[in-house]
Amino acid sequence: MINPDVRTHTIPTEAELLARARAMVPALRARAEEVEKARRVPADIVQSFKDAGFFRILQPKRWGGYEMNPIVFMHVLSELGRGCSSSAWVMMILGVHNWEFGLMDPQAAADVWGEDDQAVIASSYPPTGTLQEVEGGYILNGRWPTSSGTDHGTWAFLGALKKDASGKPVDRIALLVPSTDYEVVDDWFVFGLSGTGSKSLQLKKDVFVPKHRAHSMVDYKLSDRPKPYLYPFNMVFYTSVSSVILGFAQAGIDVFIEQMSVRRDNGTGQLAALSPYVKDRLGNAVAKVRSARARLEQMMAEAEAKIESGELITIPDRMAYMLDGARIGRECEEAMLLLFKCTSARGCYLNNPLQRILRDVLVAANHITQDADNNAGFLGGVLLGQEPPPLMYSRQEIV
Repeated sequence: MINPDVRTHTIPTEAELLARARAMVPALRARAEEVEKARRVPADIVQSFKDAGFFRILQPKRWGGYEMNPIVFMHVLSELGRGCSSSAWVMMILGVHNWEFGLMDPQAAADVWGEDDQAVIASSYPPTGTLQEVEGGYILNGRWPTSSGTDHGTWAFLGALKKDASGKPVDRIALLVPSTDYEVVDDWFVFGLSGTGSKSLQLKKDVFVPKHRAHSMVDYKLSDRPKPYLYPFNMVFYTSVSSVILGFAQAGIDVFIEQMSVRRDNGTGQLAALSPYVKDRLGNAVAKVRSARARLEQMMAEAEAKIESGELITIPDRMAYMLDGARIGRECEEAMLLLFKCTSARGCYLNNPLQRILRDVLVAANHITQDADNNAGFLGGVLLGQEPPPLMYSRQEIV
């Protein structure tokens, strides 16, 4: 086993990481159709993300990571999203898991990164399997859907419900299992983000997971762990999804400007760029994306200020942040629909990248983290004195 204390890497600045991401955009954009048709992100693209240091952004320093503020990761994702939606999505999903090890027993990281500190972890968090608590850990069974980028993972986090003696769920946990304990089921046939290869995972029978490879997804309390790992789990995961969708929407704006700058109206021969209708829709789409980006920056800045001052982020604030993140997905979706209506029949052709970006945004905005309707209701209920939804927050916080 490699001694983690000797794993020292030069930590780049955020500006350097963003420059690396921007430099990748043209090549990623050129391969977006290839990725979609392959229904998976090629290994060389994932390797380029590794080489650029993107997987180290949230990884604890003890294991060769940069241990940076999650907003740095989110900024990088927004840049990558301008190139290839599926590739950026896979980077987001696989990369955010490195942050989870900052919440766990250090032995879990040793199990994964003891020999290779660039090992990649996939996931499927819906609690679709069965969990039995036994001495020293858990017995896990079942099948988990939509594990994005799972072809590249040598481990996976799987979600489950922990129950009391009466069978009532009391905690929602994530359990880390090696790829030797599951099979990948190729069932990801979808109309958008098909390049993410978000296939199902079928566990072999009665998989034992030691207790140190599990953590609560709802427990939230102060501790002596480094500040980047003092953010709530839901906030980091949900907002990472939102940030990559921002990149998709910006890609749509980029392509729209390129096309409308040279396109002419079939009836009049006039440049489409002179149409008040085209200009209005573009301006309003840009405003929606800018507003969504500002919301991301504000919520993360507010959370960082609380963490820096040694405060926990309260349940109402966390619910507001979840709604902020979900609104990002919705506003990016609205922005893309504004632009698409200007493209007429040309926007429907499969060789027009704008329709692929629209499909990718529609699927991404359908992710549970982007559920603005329910999140708005959750926040409204709490502000009116009602209890938050069960298994979203720890009981200790609610009591």
